[in-house]
Amino acid sequence: MAGIYLHIPFCKHKCTYCDFTSFPNRLNFAEAYMACLYKEIEMRGKELKDLTFDTVYFGGGTPSVIDAKFIYGAMKKIKQCLNLSPDPEITIEMNPGTVNEDKIATYKRAGINRFSIGLQTAIDGQLENLGRIHNVRDYLYCTSLLKGENFSTDIMLGLKGQTKEDVRKTVEIAAGSGAKHISMYALTPEDGTPIYSDYLNGELPDADEVAELYAYGYELLKDKGYERYEVSNFAFSGFESRHNLNYWRRGEYIGFGVSASSFLFGRRFTNTLNLDEYIKCILSGFLPVIDNAPVDGEDAKFEFVMLALRTREGISALKYREAFGSDWKEDFADAYQKTSRYFEEDGDRTYLKDEYLYVQNSILTQYMN
Repeated sequence: MAGIYLHIPFCKHKCTYCDFTSFPNRLNFAEAYMACLYKEIEMRGKELKDLTFDTVYFGGGTPSVIDAKFIYGAMKKIKQCLNLSPDPEITIEMNPGTVNEDKIATYKRAGINRFSIGLQTAIDGQLENLGRIHNVRDYLYCTSLLKGENFSTDIMLGLKGQTKEDVRKTVEIAAGSGAKHISMYALTPEDGTPIYSDYLNGELPDADEVAELYAYGYELLKDKGYERYEVSNFAFSGFESRHNLNYWRRGEYIGFGVSASSFLFGRRFTNTLNLDEYIKCILSGFLPVIDNAPVDGEDAKFEFVMLALRTREGISALKYREAFGSDWKEDFADAYQKTSRYFEEDGDRTYLKDEYLYVQNSILTQYMN
């Protein structure tokens, strides 16, 4: 089974931390862009005819900012050109400030059965500082439209002035709204984003403070029955994100749209990040790929280990041997010897102890060539 990702690069306003490919001032290009995205799906159809796709994910940008008929059209095109499994997981990211009852109804008619809502924080002042266009009331309205549906909520840590009490309030509101899944991740201030100046000025919590907030949030979520199955992802049993699990298991996926990345047939490739270039390529009959390279040998082995150690499943020695014909502990003998104290073993699986999962990046540096 493989995954499908569709990048919808439009939004009403670019958040102060956003480093994704998004265009807040070009919403008038949405119809032309989506027509090109449909065409790209058609162009890939023959190449992908032997694959079955188990997940579809609309990301952005803000997919919910464009007319819902374009999302419906994309799903119609996918069903025409590609093979979906009998019970696919189909997710759309939504900003609470862009949602209404009619949109939700159209999404459901299109087959969308999982919704990912960007709350980030339940403190309105912090939302304003992040440049978010919604407030907590918008989030509660959005989730009221999704009663009984499978939806996930995003929570961000490391915000300016954020306290444990802020995290507690945010977790309470997210859990109380009925979220089956919660993503809780640390803000990463990227160079070139407005919030980076706050980072340079020392106005954001440092790494130790963020780790404390994470540990506190983890305990809150655990007490409410959410199981951590990946560093930043928590879910009730059976509601894990199948699409994201496919990434962490190094499964195949195809990306459509500007800046979308893919991993297929042992190669990683990426579409152009330039909106005009993307449209021009598609209209000229060319795929808009700018990077295309094989991932094999030591790089593929490291990817396998790096991605697996992000998850509670950890590394399966059997799956590693099936993929590479060797033993991972032998391939990474020096690194494993230096880091073995951080691991637990269960059958053929090796995974990080709970207390080390959040700092897995520092452990993984031992495995880099």
